[in-house]
Amino acid sequence: MKVPVFSQKSFGVVALAAAVAFPLVVGNTFFQHIMILFFMFATMAVAWNIMGGYAGMFSFGQVAFFGIGAYTSSFLLITCHVNPWLGLIAGGLGAAIVGAAIGYPCSNLRGHYFAIATIAFGEIVRTCFNNWKMVGAAEGLSLPMLDEGLLNFMFHSSKLPYYYIILVFLLIALAVCYLVSTSKMGYYFRAIKESHDVAEVLGVNVVWYRLMAVMVSAFLSAMAGTFYAQYVLYIDPDSVLLLPISIQIVLISMLGGAGSVMGPVIGAAILIPISEITRVWLGSKGTGIDMLIYGFLITMISVYQPRGVWGLFAGAGRRAR
Repeated sequence: MKVPVFSQKSFGVVALAAAVAFPLVVGNTFFQHIMILFFMFATMAVAWNIMGGYAGMFSFGQVAFFGIGAYTSSFLLITCHVNPWLGLIAGGLGAAIVGAAIGYPCSNLRGHYFAIATIAFGEIVRTCFNNWKMVGAAEGLSLPMLDEGLLNFMFHSSKLPYYYIILVFLLIALAVCYLVSTSKMGYYFRAIKESHDVAEVLGVNVVWYRLMAVMVSAFLSAMAGTFYAQYVLYIDPDSVLLLPISIQIVLISMLGGAGSVMGPVIGAAILIPISEITRVWLGSKGTGIDMLIYGFLITMISVYQPRGVWGLFAGAGRRAR
């Protein structure tokens, strides 16, 4: 007897319906805030997944792109009165260009050497912004209060608009990830992940496709950075450029299942609520508990299901068939 199982597409449809209905059913603003953070980190994890999960470029510098997106749109809004939506595009392009600039000299680095280089890159960016007086240095930037509305990307009376905007951003990231994974580019990424040398022998331009992975990932991460700036209306290096944010993004992707479209979303759905609930409910007494839970979950997944939580669903589906 066959056991009915959800395909990845069916799972996505059910999850989307639940996400759209959630704030209409749950009016508590704290839980809406948790969902907003979940969508934001899921967006960044999906972006990382394109580079780390598919192309095998294990990066710990993703937060740099997040911060560049946040700072670019905020700086343009404050100094030049550029609309935040245009600032979002500028931030994404800026992050992609910076990603290409750092990706090219690191194009021949592999494995832990590439990971170390990305840590250094993230710390260099944080140090630069921490001392760059034009963008507020360590004091950061406070965004001006604009008229409420979608045009100004600013809402004062409700979290619902932010909720649905970041949900759309997540859907865009998922769509890009799906298109990449099912395209020729995606197959080249997998080939590069398996073996640089074999990919080159087969005619794959390894440097070019590694740069493409970095640039796409950077643009999507910068989108999340602009959203965060508009959501909290204040940014500084300690809020948008810290290494632990990059580590959290990697943990989310690995727990959910790097190299799968929905894996990072599942990872974010598990880890972000744990982090926020322990932080709020336990206060200072709960400091570090979320990381203990993270570590336990990652250890269990690494031992029993290296493909991540999504691998459990995929494995159950194969056994059922």
